[in-house]
Amino acid sequence: MSLRKFLSPLIDFAFPPRCPGCGDAIVADGPNGDDAFCTACWTTLQIPGEPACAECQHPFGADHLGHDALCARCLIDPPMHDGIVAATIYGSVSRDMVLKLKHGGRIALVGPMGRTLASRIGDKAGHEPIVVPVPLHRGRLWRRGYNQSVLMARAIAKAKGWALQPDLLVRKRRTPSLGGLDPDQRRKALRGAIAMGKRSEVKGRTVLLVDDVLTSGATSDACVRVLKKAGAERVVIACYARVLHADPVPKRETPEAARPRASA
Repeated sequence: MSLRKFLSPLIDFAFPPRCPGCGDAIVADGPNGDDAFCTACWTTLQIPGEPACAECQHPFGADHLGHDALCARCLIDPPMHDGIVAATIYGSVSRDMVLKLKHGGRIALVGPMGRTLASRIGDKAGHEPIVVPVPLHRGRLWRRGYNQSVLMARAIAKAKGWALQPDLLVRKRRTPSLGGLDPDQRRKALRGAIAMGKRSEVKGRTVLLVDDVLTSGATSDACVRVLKKAGAERVVIACYARVLHADPVPKRETPEAARPRASA
């Protein structure tokens, strides 16, 4: 018996493992291994499953059949990305974890969140993608002290043995909080805010774009646009929590030349 195995019961007695959701003491080796939740949090946590949209993996109701089915949003406005992987559906437990990490300084949550997300990726990102976090503006980075997306991307890269490029993308200018904005306002706020931060050979490569929460998709779309323009062949989005909503399908922007002119 190893020393670690021998001492484990004593350590657990003195410092019992804690549920990453609520912080209550739990029994080790719970339903999801080293990153176990308590029973209350585990039964509340929503995990994405099938059936789902073949493009964006938005879950369908049980009456939707077929692996190639697309949701209305992807049919009308095909996404720029090449798939979405979410560890959880945004709910009470995942929301608390995201907020504790982002605004509460609970960096220890990066471990269970990153490992859970890494386990969900499977072969969706292909063979050895470049792991790239969604960038944070330097002003917010200085105030917060860290970019939670970088920490999660690092945890995923370590778990999967993939290359991490934390400064591949930069946020050139500060953008307003997107919390109270509708999808169109979010896209306008992010227009031109994301850029390539360093020279990197992404041409023909697959990029795994990592963020903590996927809400409207405006931020990730801005990042995907920049990466595809730089030559990335595929960009797969990975997020810990995905918000499900029934927003109207966004309208495509009409080129200036195609807009009707006002009569004189």
